[in-house]
Amino acid sequence: MAGGKQRIYKQRVASTTSLQKVFRAQELIAASRIGTARTQMYATEPFSKAIKAAVAAVAMHGHVKHPLTTPRTDTNRVAVLVAAADRGMAGSYSANIIRDANTLVEQLTEEGHDVQLYVAGRRAVTYYQYRGRALAGQWIYGSDSPTLDVANEIADTLLAAFEAPADQGGVAEIHVVWTEFVNMVSQTPRVRRILPLEIVDAVSATESVDPLYDFEPSAEEVLDALLPRYIRSRLYYFLREAAASELASRQRSMRTATDNAEDLIRKYTRLANQARQGDITQELTEIVSGADALASGH
Repeated sequence: MAGGKQRIYKQRVASTTSLQKVFRAQELIAASRIGTARTQMYATEPFSKAIKAAVAAVAMHGHVKHPLTTPRTDTNRVAVLVAAADRGMAGSYSANIIRDANTLVEQLTEEGHDVQLYVAGRRAVTYYQYRGRALAGQWIYGSDSPTLDVANEIADTLLAAFEAPADQGGVAEIHVVWTEFVNMVSQTPRVRRILPLEIVDAVSATESVDPLYDFEPSAEEVLDALLPRYIRSRLYYFLREAAASELASRQRSMRTATDNAEDLIRKYTRLANQARQGDITQELTEIVSGADALASGH
């Protein structure tokens, strides 16, 4: 029996060592990518702020109303975009996003809205498909390294839904659930309504807005050009921020998993040694008992 225990513990040491190598490799991969992800995230901020300032200036001083800034009252449908991860091994990263998204869906439903789900990331897509939830749109897009083309595709799909007539499935609001990158040890799920656009938010994000503007060919046409670009830039920033958050969460989770694997290896090694010592003690006892029996018989 003791010999069997020794084999079991040695097998556990071998399997845990293999897993530890996987965890360590994932940690190193995430660590090598996080710097690029953060650089790309911060690189999108200046353009996004400039677009904010331009949109605020046109909307406030052009004295015009635009479909993207005007609340819709002809439909109770709202769209919710959930940006999760394609892969696991990132701790509770995707679970936290899905939890907050479900809370938002419940809140909107209680308010009488018909929620249309748009999901980015394999983990969230699989979660909702398994539960039989219909998805208005889904993307598996390489969540730890999103491209501008994918961000534009998602943004254009949401814009089309917002601009569509009510009898063709148009939505009155668009909300985004993603993870804000605070720092390497803190990433926080966030919920934000991006349409209809609140110009007050855009103004507060700028230090000052010059009140003297002359719009050509017209304020309406300038807004037509600026607002879609604003939505695309904001969504691209959210996806980049989510990518940095995912990688930071994966690096931290894999480091913890590596440390836990090391603890298990030490534990199983100690138990295997104890089992081996038990085997040796039992063999010695049997030899001595056999010798005593022979001596007594002689």
